[in-house]
Amino acid sequence: MKRVSTTIKLGNRLLAWYDGQHRKLPWRAPPGELAAPYRVWLSEIMLQQTVVKTVIPYYQHFLRRWPDVEALAAAELDQVLHAWQGLGYYARARNLHKCAQAVAAEHGGVFPGTEAGLLALPGIGPYTAAAIAAIAYGLAASPVDGNIERVVARLYGVTAALPGAKGELRRLAAGLTPARRPGDHAQALMDLGATICLPRQPQCGRCPLHRLCQGRQQGIAASLPRRQARAQRPTRYGVAFCLFDGTGRLLLRRRPETGLLGGMMEVPSTPWREAVWEGEEAAAFAPLATRWRRLPGTVSHTFTHFQLALTVQTASGGRPAEAGEIWRAPADLADLALPTVIKKVLRHGLDAPT
Repeated sequence: MKRVSTTIKLGNRLLAWYDGQHRKLPWRAPPGELAAPYRVWLSEIMLQQTVVKTVIPYYQHFLRRWPDVEALAAAELDQVLHAWQGLGYYARARNLHKCAQAVAAEHGGVFPGTEAGLLALPGIGPYTAAAIAAIAYGLAASPVDGNIERVVARLYGVTAALPGAKGELRRLAAGLTPARRPGDHAQALMDLGATICLPRQPQCGRCPLHRLCQGRQQGIAASLPRRQARAQRPTRYGVAFCLFDGTGRLLLRRRPETGLLGGMMEVPSTPWREAVWEGEEAAAFAPLATRWRRLPGTVSHTFTHFQLALTVQTASGGRPAEAGEIWRAPADLADLALPTVIKKVLRHGLDAPT
């Protein structure tokens, strides 16, 4: 009985705080109202591994260009990928487009109103399904992102380390979720983690839940949630080839639809591997058998699970474009969906065409 009473008290304090202190974000409805499913979905996909400040202009641009799910479904994938440039993790953009097409074709342009139905859509996992269900449909669903994990770990004094503690944190978060205003409750937890229950310096004195927080009572709030030590990122190596034809156009190719940077444009290159490429074996992957010049220095880029080091080689020569390839003038590259790492390569290589 005491646990139920405490949970109700937590919920009431949290919603009262949210009503007066919530962040005003372009995808949100006012407290007490449901948000449009399309807006919730679009924002949640963009917010995965990206901060709010970065997402807002992208979200606004997408909404102006594709104001509903049918409009996004009708767009070309290249248009979506180009508009996504700068948000990274391009699999999200590909799945965004696939999901829009599935909702338009299979659900009449209406997002399913259950977590199970949402989970069946491309690119929607448990967190996003729960967020849409709670925020757009008012269902008692419990989305748990990094902010909510931190708040719940401190609130209940969970000392087990992540990622192993994720299941326990989801269970505790679900126990907090009220039947009344579950969407506002979820967004309140998100806002609490983003503005007060900060990773390194929690502002406990400003927290509406500080008197009920076990982590604060034990003096360990700032150390929670605990995490297992991360393994060091390995380094992978590759060689990128910038081939210019007689008119100065650059040869580009499209990456496979699946996998890292799927569907994006790139210059031809060797595979990326953990051993440095030697001259002759790298030459086997060059787009043309000609005299290549290696540029000094390397291009470095950090992915989630590895560090990439690319050497860049340039050459002049022409041949017909093969399937998946195009020749494009450097002045027209801005129209293409180019990942950040390839932009770095081009900045390195375009300064020194042969």
